[in-house]
Amino acid sequence: MAELRIGILTIAEKWENRFGISAHHLVHGYLSEGRKIQSGEDNLFVIGGLLPEKEITKQIINLSKGLWLLDSEGNFLAARLDQENAERFISTYVTSGGNPQYSDLAGQSIKAEGQPRQIRHTWDIFMKNGEELASDYQWITSGRVSAVAAPGNQIIGERLFIEEGAKVQCAILNTSTGPIYIGKNSEVMEGSVIRGPFGLCEGATVKLSAKIYGPTTIGPYCKVGGELNNVVMQANSNKAHDGFLGNAAIGEWCNLGADTNNSNLKNTYAEVKLWDYAANSFVKTGSIFCGLVMGDHAKCGINTMFNTGTVVGVGANVFGSGYPRQFIPDFAWGGASGFKTFKFDEFISTARVVMSRRNVTLDEAQISILREVMAMSAGYRNWE
Repeated sequence: MAELRIGILTIAEKWENRFGISAHHLVHGYLSEGRKIQSGEDNLFVIGGLLPEKEITKQIINLSKGLWLLDSEGNFLAARLDQENAERFISTYVTSGGNPQYSDLAGQSIKAEGQPRQIRHTWDIFMKNGEELASDYQWITSGRVSAVAAPGNQIIGERLFIEEGAKVQCAILNTSTGPIYIGKNSEVMEGSVIRGPFGLCEGATVKLSAKIYGPTTIGPYCKVGGELNNVVMQANSNKAHDGFLGNAAIGEWCNLGADTNNSNLKNTYAEVKLWDYAANSFVKTGSIFCGLVMGDHAKCGINTMFNTGTVVGVGANVFGSGYPRQFIPDFAWGGASGFKTFKFDEFISTARVVMSRRNVTLDEAQISILREVMAMSAGYRNWE
C-alpha cells in the first residue's frame, strides 16, 4: 500500500521525506518476491496506508523504543523497536499473514491522538487526493524557487511550481482553487486548461487542449487528454484521447482507448457501491461521486463505456459495445457480450511489449506476483 501514489508522492516517499531515511516494505506471501527487509538497532514500523499528516508524524517521531501506537479501535499504526523485537515483529508479521498481534510481542501500547488519515479502501485514493496534493505541494516546494512559466501562458493565482525541464506552452492554469505542480521533464501542451489542485509528475504529458479539474494527479510518465475530474493515475498509464474520466483511480501500465468514458454519478444521485475484494462484495463508498478503479496492466478499447462505480481487475482487457458489468475480474477478456480468460502467456507477452516501449523490463519477480494474482482471482472468473 505504501507504494500507492496519492497527492504528488507515494505514501512511502512521504515518510522518507519526513524522516530523511529510506523506507523498506515489509510484506508477506506472494508479494515478498524480490523484497528483503533487515532490522537494525533502531527500527520504526508504520502501517502502509497511514498518511503522514502533521499530528500523527509528531506522535510517531516521539515514540520511545518498545512503544506501539494504536488507533482508537486498537488497530496497529506504528511501533519503534530494538533489533531483537524488530526481528520478532518481522517474523510474526510474515507467519500471521500480515496481521501481527502487538500483545504477543514485548512493549507497551499507547493510543494515537485524533483520527489519523489512512487509505483503507481503493476509493480513498481519489477522495483524499485534494488534502494530500496540498500537503505534498507545501512540502516539496518549501524554500525553493519555481522555474519561470513561458510567455503565452495564462496563470491565475500564485500557487504554481514548475520544475526544471518541464514545458508549459499556451495553457490556462488556475491555482485559485488549489496549487498546481508541474514535475521535472513533464509537458503541458498548448490549449490545455487546468484547475488546481493538480499534480503532474516527472515525465508525464498533458496532451493538446485537455480539460482537467482538480484534485487530480497524473503519475510519472503517464499521458492524458480529453476531460478529467478528480483522477489519480499511478504511473506509466495512458488516457491519451478525448473522453471523460472522473472520480477514478488508475493503476500502472493501463491504457484507455480513444473516447473511453466513465459515469461518476448515478441518475438517481444515490450513494455508489463499489466492489471490495476484502469484503468479497459491493460495499457503500459514502459518496454519490465514484467512477472507475482500474488495476495494473488493464486495458480498454475505443468507445468503452464504464458505468458508475466500476472495478476493473489486474490484466483485464475490456472492449465492445454496451456497458460491461461493474466488477470485471482480473485477467478477463471481453465486454458486455461476455468474457473469456486472458491466457497468462499471452498477457505476459503483451505486458513485455508495453513496458519495453518505455525501456522497462518485466522481471521474474513481477511475473511471479502476477501469476499468483491470476491464481488467487480464479474464483471470480465464473465462466472458466
